[in-house]
Amino acid sequence: MHKQTITTSTNQYDVIVGNGIIDKIGEFLPKEYHNILIITDSVVNDLYSDMVKKNLPSSANISVTVVPAGESSKSIDQYYHLLTAAIENQLDRQSLIVALGGGMIGDLAGFVAATYMRGIDFIQIPTTILAHDSSVGGKVAINHPEGKNLIGNFYPPVAVIYDTDTLISLPDKEKRSGYAEVVKHGFISDPDFLEDVLKTDITSTLQAEKLTDHLQKGIAVKAEVVEKDEKESNIRKFLNFGHTLGHAIESELGYGKITHGEAVAIGMLFAIQVSESTYDIELPYQPLKNWLSANHYPLNLPVLSVERLVNRMKKDKKSENATVQMVLLEDIGNPVTENIDDQALTNLLENFLRELGS
Repeated sequence: MHKQTITTSTNQYDVIVGNGIIDKIGEFLPKEYHNILIITDSVVNDLYSDMVKKNLPSSANISVTVVPAGESSKSIDQYYHLLTAAIENQLDRQSLIVALGGGMIGDLAGFVAATYMRGIDFIQIPTTILAHDSSVGGKVAINHPEGKNLIGNFYPPVAVIYDTDTLISLPDKEKRSGYAEVVKHGFISDPDFLEDVLKTDITSTLQAEKLTDHLQKGIAVKAEVVEKDEKESNIRKFLNFGHTLGHAIESELGYGKITHGEAVAIGMLFAIQVSESTYDIELPYQPLKNWLSANHYPLNLPVLSVERLVNRMKKDKKSENATVQMVLLEDIGNPVTENIDDQALTNLLENFLRELGS
C-alpha cells in the first residue's frame, strides 16, 4: 500500500494506492458518517457496489444510485437526477457521497457533492487507469453539448481509495484511455518516466507491479502541480497537454464515440507537432505514434471540419479572448503555454489531420 497526501487551500486528503484496499475502506474515512450515498454506473455497480457497501461502516445508512455507463452521463439531466436521489435519501451536510467508478463518475458525483447543500464530503474510489489523473486534484464537472467540462468547480475529495485489483481486467479501450494520461505525465515531467511508459505493451495483461509504479508516478506528478496551482491560474494548465484538440474531437464526434484518453492521445500528437513547428525542435513524435499504433489506439478519424474543431478549441477553458491557448513542449519535462492565432492553427491542423489520415 502506498499513500500520498495532497494539500489544498481548503483541506488535506490522502491518496491510498494498493491491492485489496476496498476491504479496508472504513479505515480511510476521515470521520464517522451516518448517511452515505454511493454513486456509480451500470457496469461498475454489478462489479463492486456490494463489496463497497459491505466494507463501509455498518452503523451508516447506505444507499446506491446508478447512472448509465459512458461519458454521455456527465450531463445536466443525470446531475439533476443525482441531486434528487440525494434529497430522497435524506442526505444532510454531515453526509458522504462515494464516487465509485471511472473518471466520468468522479467528475459527476464530485460536482453533485460540491453543489448539494453548498457542499458535502465525498470520496473517490476509482476503478479505471484513467481515474489516476481525474480523481486527484479536485476538479469536478459535467459536460455541455458545446464543450467538455464547461460546468464545474474546484472541490477536492476527503480521500481517494485506489484499489489496483479493479484495474487488471479492464477492457482494452479503458487501458488505452488510462495510459494516454500516464504518457501525458511522462511528457510533462521526466524523459526516463516517459521512456519506461513507451516500452509498455498494454495489449497484454498488465503487470500489477509495473502498473502500480506508473500510477504512483503519475499521481505524484499531478500532486506536485496541483499543490502549487490549485485553481489552474498558471502551471496547472500544463496538465492539459494534449487536451485542447482532444476535448474538441470528443465534442465534435459526440461524447462516448471514442474514449477521453484516445482523444487526448491524438491531441498529444498534434501538440508535439505544433511544438516542433513553433520552437524549431525535434520531439519524439514518431516514437509516440508508433506506440499508439502498436497498442491499437484509433488514429484514423472520420472526416472532421477543421473550422468546427478550431471553434471548439476556442471554447476550451484555457482559451482567452477567443484565442486558442495550447500547452506545448520546449523539451520533455518543460511544458509551456502559447497562444496560437486562428490562421496558423488552421494550417497546422489541416496538415496534421491530412498526415494522420494517410
